[in-house]
This record gives sequence, structure tokens and C-alpha cells, in this order.
Amino acid sequence: MEAYRQTKGRIFDIQKFSIHDGDGIRTIVFLKGCVLRCRWCCNPESQEYAVQTMKVQGEPKIIGQDVTVDEVMRTVEQDRPYYYRSRGGLTLSGGESLCQPEFARDLLRAAKEHGINTAMESMACAKYEVIESILPYLDHYLLDIKHMNPEKHKEFTGRSNELMLENAGKIARSGQTRLSIRIPVIPTFNDSEAEIRAIAGYAKKLDKESRQAGGLGIEKVHLLPYHRLGQDKYDGLDREYLMKDIVPPQAEKMAGLKKAAEQESGLVCQIGG
Repeated sequence: MEAYRQTKGRIFDIQKFSIHDGDGIRTIVFLKGCVLRCRWCCNPESQEYAVQTMKVQGEPKIIGQDVTVDEVMRTVEQDRPYYYRSRGGLTLSGGESLCQPEFARDLLRAAKEHGINTAMESMACAKYEVIESILPYLDHYLLDIKHMNPEKHKEFTGRSNELMLENAGKIARSGQTRLSIRIPVIPTFNDSEAEIRAIAGYAKKLDKESRQAGGLGIEKVHLLPYHRLGQDKYDGLDREYLMKDIVPPQAEKMAGLKKAAEQESGLVCQIGG
């Protein structure tokens, strides 16, 4: 067995038969650890790298498991026939996959070497050298862009966005991977038409830079409406949910933002992942 398949990482879930976060039927591996603390995060158990105990339906549950690339791939490879028929594959999520760069890289490498399509959901918050080491093994980068204003980004996520936007440009100009932009639409944070148009305008710029580099451009812009599905997890972690008074956007509101994004970017936009 090649040594890289013994690279260790920490995960908190593996979700099989997903039809989101990439093409076709996918297996999503959720990695522990994140540099942001988004107020609306639906996976708060992903934020800390440490193994935690979270109450689930009143019972304590250990969150976090140390595994090797080889151990994860045994699970991923079980559904190879479904990937083949649907053009699906493996998606890394979190948390932020780039917080465990060697593990993320080697998981993607293992999948690619076994003919399995790869995708990664990430906000590109790492040194570009880290991202650059992963790109050769990545078919589809699902890139989170939350806001164009650094101060507001920091207020709601705990960190400014300059590095992420800089890396987005470098990823686009590399021309190495399919690229989609994902925008979580969060009331009070970025759900105005002006804010969505600002992100869509940046996506248009990335599309142009990617095509100039010989890449495929921006494949799609996804508008992901805020939901409260992770709220109970905060209770389970004995943490306060800061968005408890925020109401998810109505379908009419999302349709209007989708239209604005399409007008501003000239790209294919859709509601949901």
C-alpha cells in the first residue's frame, strides 16, 4: 500500500447517497475544524478540531473520529457503481477541508487514482500554496463567497474576507478545475439585492479570468437560502444560537435575488445546491 493512504485525519460524518454538493450521487466526507465562526453555521460540531461530546435527542454522542485515507476510501469505494451511472463521486466538506490540508489532498488523490470524481466545498481560507497542492486532484471546486465587504464579513464570521477573495482569483486564473460559486443567503447579512449583485459581479470577473487562462469559467452560481436545520445542535453543544430570531427567506425573495444575480453576472444561477 502506498504511504499516502496512511495519512490520518479527523472526520465527524460520512454521508452516502447525497445528490447535492457536486454532480450525481455522492459520498460526502465531513472534516473537523474551521477557521470561521459563521453565526448561521448548520454544522457547529465541525468548527472545533477537538473531539467533542454533543447531546443528540438527549443522549451524549462523540463527535470526531480519527481515520486514515485508506479507511475512508473503503467506504467511498462501496458505491462506485452509483458514481459511474450518475457521474457522481466524492465530496469533501466540513468545517473547512483546508484546515487538514494533507488529509484532504491525499483523500482526493486516492479517489482520483481510482477513477472517482472529486469535489470540495471550501471558502479558500488558507495559504494559496496549500490550495495549489490540492488542485491537481480536484475536479470541481465548490467555492463559498459570503460577502464582498470585509468589515461585515468579519462581523458575521469572525474573520475578514481578503485572503479568500484573493485565492478565488488565483483558483480561477489557474484554469485547473471546474469552479462553482456558492452564496449562503443570510437575512441581515447579505440578502439585499445590492449585496448579491456585488458577489455576482465578482463571479463574472472570475469567469472571465478563468476562461482567459484556458479554464471552463464559472459553471454555476448557487444561492443557498438560510435555514434553521442545525439549531438543535447548538443546544446539544451547550452553545447559544445567535440567529434564533432570523426567519428564512421566502421563495419570492429568493427568486428576486436569483434574477438579480443572473442579470449582474450573466452566468447560470440556481437556488439551492
